Amino acid sequence: MQIKNITEFHSRRFEMLKVKIFISVIVLFLGLSAFSCKKGGSEVPETVKSDPSFAADIQPIFSNNCALSNCHNSTAQAGLILLQGQSYSNLVNILSTQEPNRMRVLPSDAANSYLVIKIEGNQTVGVRMPNGRSPLSSVQIQNIKNWINRGAKNN
Repeated sequence: MQIKNITEFHSRRFEMLKVKIFISVIVLFLGLSAFSCKKGGSEVPETVKSDPSFAADIQPIFSNNCALSNCHNSTAQAGLILLQGQSYSNLVNILSTQEPNRMRVLPSDAANSYLVIKIEGNQTVGVRMPNGRSPLSSVQIQNIKNWINRGAKNN
């Protein structure tokens, strides 16, 4: 293809530039859309619940933050498996292996439950949980505390 004059040259160059800009905008839009999506395509805002359900509100916190590779999954760090179907029986009224004078979860007493001490970073042994990850949000911690203070029911 031969360009006959300078005007035609600039016209073609301008058209190519418009195509590049259009493609860049599409790629940017798709990238931002993918970045902002969470599992399931939408994110439900966290809310503090006065009487959280173990299955609906607490176990998902463990599943998404604790029962991960090399943590509290089948490898059972500190003897604690937090997988769905196993976490409740490994937490409630079970002595901590790190501080054997404390229960992991003492129903109706979040302040003296070792789980709360660990997720708030107030432990004297080991590190804050979840280890190597961002701390749980204040809403997640409050829901765990509310669940414990309401009797740590398996509901």
